[in-house]
Formats: sequence, structure tokens, C-alpha cells
Amino acid sequence: MPPRRRFGKRLVRAFLPIVLVLLLALGGSLGVIVYSVTRPPRRAYLVTPQSFQQFSGSALKLTEEFWSNSDGTRARGWLLKGGAGAPAVVLLHRYGADRSWLLNLAVKIHETSGFTILCPDLRGHGLDPAVKWTSFGNREGQDLIDALDFLHTLKADKQVKLVGDRFGVYGIELGAYAAINGAQRNNQIKTLVLDSIPRSPDDLLHAAVVSDVGVDIKALQSLSREATKLYLMGAYENAGACELAASLQDQHTLLLSGADAGELKDTTAKLAQCFPNKSNVESRLDLPLSGLNLPSATGEQGEAYDRIVIEFFDRYLR
Repeated sequence: MPPRRRFGKRLVRAFLPIVLVLLLALGGSLGVIVYSVTRPPRRAYLVTPQSFQQFSGSALKLTEEFWSNSDGTRARGWLLKGGAGAPAVVLLHRYGADRSWLLNLAVKIHETSGFTILCPDLRGHGLDPAVKWTSFGNREGQDLIDALDFLHTLKADKQVKLVGDRFGVYGIELGAYAAINGAQRNNQIKTLVLDSIPRSPDDLLHAAVVSDVGVDIKALQSLSREATKLYLMGAYENAGACELAASLQDQHTLLLSGADAGELKDTTAKLAQCFPNKSNVESRLDLPLSGLNLPSATGEQGEAYDRIVIEFFDRYLR
């Protein structure tokens, strides 16, 4: 064997273990990142129905409900029953939050309108969730439809249907994407309030990875996206919010955002041009505080925000 070829083989044998170690390290790091971002941070609920009733003195009856999703998983949410035959509103929180972030708004909508209100934990969110992972909006859109099916099963007194055939959905960020994803699957969703909606699940994943690792590297983002698709085995899809909005018909939609939403304010503004019936779309993008940070709002800010949402549902959902 020529000396040059022998030297080449020795060089390959010398560097092969190093390359394998680097590949294993990269694969392990990607595994840790994907596992972390698909399992959002969980913390104690900001408020529970019991503590809310004690603090506010309210006599409202909030109940914990459970139902099945179409993929065989379990879902849960807090329920406020409204008048028989009245519409229902489902409230969907942001990535990394939970249903307790929206409980105060849920109670206010219920007290003002008499609608039935459901606050679910999105999959992968809340304390000890039955489904441990999030799909960044795709499966959550179907979960919303399954929640509507659950609401259809509820009965009022004398076995009359509790909920009619008109639904409204409020969503923030991940919840907003799930709302529009669900609305293009079910035309009984008549009213949408979307706060700081991302352009696509890729944007949500991008933000989660940056938050998790602390740096924004294009190659790492690409690898993390492919690893997430592989890990979720078909549950991850990247349909754009604009594409989903273009498939809607006669839904009345309110777009909300504010300066604290960063790039999400711009993506929300651009979404207004995607709806086929633009006369049914209203925008309030100048809010001092978006729904992303609603729990930290002052009393005045919170009241002003809640009033916008409540009046929109009251005007169009009835």
C-alpha cells in the first residue's frame, strides 16, 4: 500500500472517534432542547376557582370538567354555565401560561353576557397535564373542536341543551393560533378575538428555543425544527396563520396587540389583510398592554382590556 494511502487511513481512524463524539453531543443537545421546549414551564396556578371565590366573594359556581380528545387523550378545563341555549366562549392561553391566567376575564364575560365559558389548559400546560407535550398549535386546533363537542353534550334544567350552536373563541399567541386553526375546521365558531398571533408554529418554536438556550443561531433553529418534527411524529405542522385566515368565511374577528408584544404586533397587523371578508375584521393594535401580560396589568388597564373583549363578544356572538 502506498505511504500516502496508509497515512490517509490513519488520519481517518484518528478523527473518526472525535466526529462520532461530536455527532453524539449534537444529537444529545438537540434531544434536550426539543424535550424542554415541547414541555412548557409549569408553575402553580395564579388563582383557582376556590381562591377566586374566597377573594372576590363571588357566588359563581366554577366546576372542573374533563373530556376526551379525538386522538384518545384527555382534556380538562374550568366551566361556568350560562343560560340555556346561549352561546359559549372558549378562552385559550399563551405558550407557557395556563387557564388561571384567563379566569378573571372568563368570569367577567360570564357575568356580563350570561354565556357559558370554558377555560381549558392547552395540552402540555398547567399542573400535571394529562398530555405532557405541546404541538405548537396544530393538535391544539383539533382539541378546540373536541372542546366544542364536549360543550354540546351539556344539559341545562329539564335536559334542555345548555349551549346553542354559536361559539366564540378568545386566544393569546399559541391560543390565538389554535383558535384560528380550529375556526377553519368548524363553522360554528362565529366570533374570534385573537391577541398577538404568531405567523406560524415555526415562529412559536423559534421563540421557545431562543428562550431555552439563550441564543438565536440559524443553524440551531433549523436543526431544532427538524428534530421537533421527528419527535412529535406528525403532530407538528406549520400552516401559516394567514393561510388559515384566508380559509375562513363569515366570522367576525377582533385582532388585538400592543407595544409589549414585540414582533407579534407586526404579525397580527399583517394578518388583517388575509381574511377574505375584511369588513368583518376589526383591529386594536395600540393597546398599552396586550393579553400576553394580562396578569400584570393594573386595575385600570385590565378593566379597559376586558371591556374591549366583552363588548365585541356581546355585539357579534348574540
